[in-house]
Order: sequence, then structure tokens, then C-alpha cells
Amino acid sequence: MPVRARKRFGQHFLHDPAVLERIVRAVAPAPGERLLEIGPGRGALTQRLLQTPLSSLDAVEIDRDLAAQLRVRFAADTRFALHETDALRFEVPALARARGGALRVVGNLPYNISTPLLFHLLQSVDALTDMHLMLQREVVARITAQPGSSEYGRLTVMLAPWVRAQWLFDVGPGAFQPAPRVWSSVVRLVVLAEPAFPIDARYGVVVAAAFAHRRKTLRNALRGVRSAAQIEACGLDPQVRPEMLPASAFQALACAAESAAAPSLSDTAIG
Repeated sequence: MPVRARKRFGQHFLHDPAVLERIVRAVAPAPGERLLEIGPGRGALTQRLLQTPLSSLDAVEIDRDLAAQLRVRFAADTRFALHETDALRFEVPALARARGGALRVVGNLPYNISTPLLFHLLQSVDALTDMHLMLQREVVARITAQPGSSEYGRLTVMLAPWVRAQWLFDVGPGAFQPAPRVWSSVVRLVVLAEPAFPIDARYGVVVAAAFAHRRKTLRNALRGVRSAAQIEACGLDPQVRPEMLPASAFQALACAAESAAAPSLSDTAIG
């Protein structure tokens, strides 16, 4: 008997065969590759992924009833392993070590925790090669936004040093059960071999301050964090709004004052 969706887990189960096949084609698992699926739900995507020549498929599911059904359903496939736990606490680097190399992530992320879950995954960036994620369409718009657009903001700038983002396609509410009230989108995030630019330890602090109040100028947004003189020393106009600046400009601002110890990814990603 199918497990009913639980609101507290933000569950919306993808069931549209055409959308499922399109995701698998976008991921295109190759022989020897190791995949990590976040939130397999009832296993519709899991089943299709296991029809590809991947080396291993680990799935993280917090719902114990769904986990019980998934264990039974895919018990015969030795490439499949289920981890019944919270994805926000899952140790991705440990799994990568156990599997012998970097992982590819696939997931229909619960919308209520999608941003913190995305940052959690990026804290393990050295253990990942790419991510194909289903997110609320507005979130994908922010991830892929360009400077000067209304969607450009903190999320865009925080991800920019670590991944190359590509908006793949949109998915309507009818593809899910129960249907959400919003449209969804699939995004591809390819982890860069090296950060797009060196990251100062205070990068996240500067970005968070800059976008705390979108309509403020850079001078006012960074008051108490960077002075007008420091902003000008970076070759930037203190009167410009933060959403007009490329991500590299925030790195320049982060370096404009004394910085403490070398950064870790958790410092810079979450800010």
C-alpha cells in the first residue's frame, strides 16, 4: 500500500513518467559512476536510475515507512543502499570515501529545506562532481540569475564560486502527488575543479550584509561592515546597489579589511 505524503517532510512525490525519463536523460549515469539520491520517496526515480549502468546508488530517506518499502522493493539490486536518516545530517564525504570516489547527487528536494540542504551539500564540495536537483522554480531562478536582475541575490552569489549552474527545464504541479501550489524546475550544478576565485573568510559575512535589505545602496547595506572608503578602494561605487555587482566584487569587498584565519567552505557557504 502506497505511503501517503506527509506535510511535515514537505513531500510531493514525482510520478509523471515523461518527467522522470527526462531527468534520467539529463543525469545520464555512466558505468562506474556513484550516485546519491536525496529523498527517493516512493522510488519512481530510483527505479529508473537503477536501469542505467551506474556503479552504485545510495539513497537518503528520512521517512521510516517509505524507507521500509524501498528496502523491500530494491533488495535484489546489490548496487542499491538505503540510509534512513536526515539528509541535513548525512555525511557525504564519508560515503564518497566508502564508495571510492566523488558522488553525483540527484534529488527532488523538499521545498521547505531546499536552501539549507543545498548549502549542506556544498560543504562537501570536494566529494561531489555535480548535482541534478528538483527545486521550486523561484529558487532555480535565483540560483541562475545574472547581476542586475530582480532574482539576483545572496543565494546566487554564495553559490557562484563553487558551481556552474544551468536551468534545465520546468515541471508543472500535475507531475506530483499531491500537487504543490507552485511550479518546479530542474537545475544542473556542476562543481568547479577550483573555486571561480579565491575566497576570503569574510565573503559570506559581506554577502549576507549586502543583501539583507535589497533596496539599499552598497554604502548603507555594508554600514558597520565596510566603510565607503574601503568600498571605493575596491574600485566600486558606494552608491550602487548590491544586485548590480558580480560575485567577484563581493570577494574584493571581503578582502578590503583584515581577515582572520583561512576560510573553510562552511564559513563561506552559509555566511
